[in-house]
Amino acid sequence: MLLSMTEPTTIAPATGRLGILTPGLGAVSSTFIAGVISARKGLAPPIGSVSQMAHIRLGARDEDRNPLIREFVPLAELDDIVFGGWDPISANVLEAARTCGVLEERDLAPISSELEGIVAMDAVFDQRWVKKLEGTRVKTMTSKWEQAQALIDDIERFRTENECDRLVVVWCGSTEAYQEASAVHDTVAAFEQGLKDNDDNISPSQIYAYAALSSEVPFANGAPNLSVDLPCMLELAATRGVPIAGKDFKTGQTLMKTMLAPGFKARMLGLRGWYSTNILGNRDGEVLDDPENFKTKEVSKLGVLDAILQPESYPDLYGNIDHVVRINYYPPRGDNKEGWDAIDIFGWLGYPMQIKVDFLCRDSILAAPIVLDLALFLDLAHRAGQSGVQEWLSFYLKAPQAAGEAGAEHDLFIQQTKLKNTLREWMGEQPVTHSEAG
Repeated sequence: MLLSMTEPTTIAPATGRLGILTPGLGAVSSTFIAGVISARKGLAPPIGSVSQMAHIRLGARDEDRNPLIREFVPLAELDDIVFGGWDPISANVLEAARTCGVLEERDLAPISSELEGIVAMDAVFDQRWVKKLEGTRVKTMTSKWEQAQALIDDIERFRTENECDRLVVVWCGSTEAYQEASAVHDTVAAFEQGLKDNDDNISPSQIYAYAALSSEVPFANGAPNLSVDLPCMLELAATRGVPIAGKDFKTGQTLMKTMLAPGFKARMLGLRGWYSTNILGNRDGEVLDDPENFKTKEVSKLGVLDAILQPESYPDLYGNIDHVVRINYYPPRGDNKEGWDAIDIFGWLGYPMQIKVDFLCRDSILAAPIVLDLALFLDLAHRAGQSGVQEWLSFYLKAPQAAGEAGAEHDLFIQQTKLKNTLREWMGEQPVTHSEAG
């Protein structure tokens, strides 16, 4: 059966240069940048990037239309990307990559000159939010309002000096200490007054988000910090017409949970407990060794199962789950995180079963393609006239924001369908429902 077309969304062409700015040039950012440069030199394919490597089915199966996503929607080309960012520790991306130790020298050597040429801008940094780190390359002004204006100036200078037609900012900095929203976050006016008053409840990541949105630059939050999920930032994104996405890159253990939990639910298997522990030794692990920073990450991780399993609808199966998450700093492991999961499920007549998962993952290797996809898709959304929360990008995030009152979707496979159907609809194609005829 031939499906009818829908009216396509008007999308401005991806002409000129796209600047991708990352607050934080550590393990994730340096790995992301090295991978993109390697891909455009033909040294390695961009494995893990849905925007670059995935196909998308159009129409019914017997139509045999299955183009690459990057050939179907007008994304920026990898050759047109310019990189920049801020970092409180490293002077440039090559230094950061060597310090973090994610990539081996044989992969860095062929692109070392390009990496060294990407110089870090001085960061807005406050050790109160990341006690385990000491910033040495930081902006000297103490006024948060002046810090925000300095970031706005940085963004505009980068745009001009690199002749960028468009920009995107993706937060790749460390997890900040736990906080809850306060009155200063209620409105843009309150937030701006808080910046001028040096309000203690305003964190560095929020200053970056404010600077980006004020500059009409899309912003994605790759950490569990409060940033674009605050009322003031939602207001600012709406008034400036800027798309946003957050929060917390979905890598490692949470990626596995959003794969496995939908399977249990699909087969109506019960879940009694899920114990998760992690060991990692990179900068992120060091930061998360502080209880306040771990709490921020814990809240992000713990929300996944309830959203997928819907215990209120399935009390017999999921109404009594013990969900425990632990993160332990273990320097010998470096960026190669190990996540152990002990999962207690039950089936017919309540008989118990167990599943053990030991995922020896590489955190930054999993996160790097997410940075690329979020940047390219947010740029696409901006050119398509979209603003506010881009819920279709939940696929990439541990604690995704919801655009409406119903709450965010956490099931990885539903998220994937939403992402691809959004692209289909924007391009004038029918969404795929996987009905018998389709």
